[in-house]
Amino acid sequence: MDRAAPRPHTTPLLLAVGLAHAGGVVAYLPLVTLLLPMRVEALAHLAKIDLLTAAVLVGGVTASVSNILFGWLSDLSVARGGGRRPWVVAGLIALAASYPALVLARNPVELVAAVALAQAAINAVLAPLFAIIAEEVPAARKGLAGGLLALGNPVAAGFSVLLLAASGLSESARFVLVPLAAAALALPLLAMRARTGDPAPPAAQRRDKRDIVIASLARLLVQLACATLGLYLLYYFQTLRPGGRGTAAWVGSVLMLSYLIPLPAALLAGRWSDRLGRRRPFQCVAALVGAAGLAGMAGAANAWQGAAAFCLFSAGTAVFLSLNTTFAMQLLPRPDRRGRDLGLVNLANTLPAMIGTLLVWQLATPGDFTAVLVAFAALTAAGGLAILAVRESPVPAG
Repeated sequence: MDRAAPRPHTTPLLLAVGLAHAGGVVAYLPLVTLLLPMRVEALAHLAKIDLLTAAVLVGGVTASVSNILFGWLSDLSVARGGGRRPWVVAGLIALAASYPALVLARNPVELVAAVALAQAAINAVLAPLFAIIAEEVPAARKGLAGGLLALGNPVAAGFSVLLLAASGLSESARFVLVPLAAAALALPLLAMRARTGDPAPPAAQRRDKRDIVIASLARLLVQLACATLGLYLLYYFQTLRPGGRGTAAWVGSVLMLSYLIPLPAALLAGRWSDRLGRRRPFQCVAALVGAAGLAGMAGAANAWQGAAAFCLFSAGTAVFLSLNTTFAMQLLPRPDRRGRDLGLVNLANTLPAMIGTLLVWQLATPGDFTAVLVAFAALTAAGGLAILAVRESPVPAG
């Protein structure tokens, strides 16, 4: 009876958290996987990899700084008796203002500046959102909450497919619909009153920084491929479908499938980890599955083999990243600085986009991605093994 009692209270919160995170993913996934590469190709077809690399690097720096800044600002709001939800609302308003700039950009410099503006707005939403999850979701339910975070990718990928499938939509309309969809998905969580999760531990029982650093390093290694591959996925499949028509729409469909497959696995792994009170073994196995998928992509002889391997990569890494997100929340050293510390942890999401992009620039050509995929496979496997070095304290079964 005692174990089942919290469920009626936490289930609506968990569902709202999953939807709000999906809104955050909608804010950036269609942009980085399809809309931005298409804009880059329209502005600089012959130098598309160079321009996309520049946009990602500038956007990554902006995202890193913005996430820490807005997380810290939301900490200050909580310390002064306010909340974090107003910062999410402000971020959504900024997002709606930033997307038109991407459409209006008429040269590479303007496009890179517009990407930086959009990244600042996106992280103004995500930084306080993750702090809300860390504060309000009980530790015994964080595994399931992590599994629900995997909902974001299929929702965003499905939205991307709809954007491309609606042939009557103008380019401007596609860019306007993205922030509107993100706001709609965030509404249920924003409508809820802030609630208290687990009590903060006494200062003497707080963790040191070792474990959160190792968990973040493991995430960084896995994210090198995850944060980068989507940017170049269109170009990768162009090498396997030379001269193929409708490659962009085909890639959107592959993305949709690859993001649907991990959802039940992430939910099952998250719930199982709640029951066992352990997170590390699930993360390790998931990362190794992702590494196998990358190796398969490197050796793919045709687009269908490449798509199957990409789905395997997506399944493994989605489970790892979902569980690692809420696992890291349990390792934070200071409950009163959750927003700032999660912003620092977020460097494991933003730095890989910059480092991975440089790896692509060095190891890939527009017609061959084999070497960089092999490198990503090795780094992803290393991340999965690194997570085993974290000292994990059992949590009460959920």
